[in-house]
Amino acid sequence: MNRSMEAHAFLAKKGFKVKSYGTGEKVKLPGASADRPNCYEFGVPYDDIYNDLLEKDKAYYTQNGLLHMLDRNRRIKPCPEKFQVSTERFDVIITCEERVYDQVIEWFGSKRSVYNQPVHVVNVDIQDNHEEATIGAFLISDMVTKMAQSDDLDNDIDELLHEFESKCHRPILNCIMFY
Repeated sequence: MNRSMEAHAFLAKKGFKVKSYGTGEKVKLPGASADRPNCYEFGVPYDDIYNDLLEKDKAYYTQNGLLHMLDRNRRIKPCPEKFQVSTERFDVIITCEERVYDQVIEWFGSKRSVYNQPVHVVNVDIQDNHEEATIGAFLISDMVTKMAQSDDLDNDIDELLHEFESKCHRPILNCIMFY
């Protein structure tokens, strides 16, 4: 929620049409202990999640940055959404963690292509903390800007991603799937 929403906000400010999604069974946020996360259904408004954590322990969730993150998120969109139930089609899907990349690829692999429309699925690994989320948003913005400048992304993407990988010193995963 932190990494993708930070990139979402940054890309939207730059004028890109962007959506962000989760891929898990539920929205999981850190709890008071590692074995007791706060879990919410997709579709629960960020306002409700924010208020729930505020009631549980305002000082703790302020100190660990969750309330700040949720405040940012609720200014971007009303609630967390699940990728696997979206009916939208995209030209490019960017994930911020290999596990999520794998879930997206698995979802496409479980579906029959109806439109024969390609989608580039790209992963940029970003650690799940505020500082790395901010750095990752800048990196993803640079990458998306280069993609948008391409006259033929299908032909240019491998070279673009190779150059980007060299520049940012992070491994990039990518593949093409079909809607």
